[in-house]
Amino acid sequence: MSENEKHPVVRVEYPEWVDGVVEWDRTYATDAERMRLAISISRENVERESGGPFGAAIFESVSGRLIAVGMNSVVRLNNCTLHGEMVAFMMAQQKIGSFSLNGPNLPVHELHTSCEPCAMCLGATLWSGVQRVVYGAAREDASLLNFDEGPVFPESYEYLEKRGIEIVRNVLRDEARAVLELYRQKSGKIYNA
Repeated sequence: MSENEKHPVVRVEYPEWVDGVVEWDRTYATDAERMRLAISISRENVERESGGPFGAAIFESVSGRLIAVGMNSVVRLNNCTLHGEMVAFMMAQQKIGSFSLNGPNLPVHELHTSCEPCAMCLGATLWSGVQRVVYGAAREDASLLNFDEGPVFPESYEYLEKRGIEIVRNVLRDEARAVLELYRQKSGKIYNA
């Protein structure tokens, strides 16, 4: 903190490589296309050593329009809350100018994430306003690297589903798992063990 700053300031910004990887003006029509984007973000984050092996993207459900992406930025920005899903939620809400992605007159939004959400991200999903969650790698896959995904139970998903949020599991799981394995091979930091 500089002498001129009385209080800390938190800034969340994408790493410099994002615009070279993300096709912002493209329509992502299928779950596979949307998941491949989330996985490519996670892979780029590992290869560039800018964060953990987790990527996410938020789309308008019907149009396939990309709203925001997120990548794990915990170590890069020194903030334990900056998981890929959390960054995607923050950026999407900032872009549309609403604290909820299901505000009045907004299209339905959905989250695609390269790995099953941890307890924090699953909780934030409820309040984010997305109506659908699609994930690639499973909790067990992340646990093999010793990431602690926290208290997520079958009841956690049942609760979200009762609130109208659709959950789609294991989309392109092998591709998503390959990024976790790449992170392990590169001896990536396990920051929540």
